[in-house]
Amino acid sequence: MWEVAPHETVSPLTQFGEPAEVRLDDQLCFALYAATNGVTRAYRPLLAEIGLTYPQYLVMLALWTNGPCTVGVIAASLQLDSHAVSPLVGRLVDAGLVTRERGADRRQVVVSLTQRGSALELEAAEVQRQVRCTIGMDSLEMGRLREELLALAARMDGAEEPAGSGS
Repeated sequence: MWEVAPHETVSPLTQFGEPAEVRLDDQLCFALYAATNGVTRAYRPLLAEIGLTYPQYLVMLALWTNGPCTVGVIAASLQLDSHAVSPLVGRLVDAGLVTRERGADRRQVVVSLTQRGSALELEAAEVQRQVRCTIGMDSLEMGRLREELLALAARMDGAEEPAGSGS
């Protein structure tokens, strides 16, 4: 065990004798979590004004980007499971923003924007502009951060098991 003076704190050591990084503020996962929460909080009231939740907004972004597509394509675009996207699509159908129709392959459902859903893209562009102002980064900084985060996401998608797991 460690021998220390009373009231002295000691960081646990790794097997290599280096201090273990177990402090909350030192964690990349927490920094990503906090940033994600902050960005989502910035979007929430602005999206509410145009009748969308943040997850619904992501589905709409996928449709504005891809055009009519299946729930599976939307899910893949958002890196979600199809069962997580289906209820979001249902609420967008109820709101009159999208339609669902059986495709040529009767097993697949094609989601398309309605005229109202297409028109909402202009309002969403204003939401994006306001959030960019709130974030306070210029377009170059935002572009670099976005590229770094996408690279991290790609590395994580390729990671089959945690580093150092012994396999």
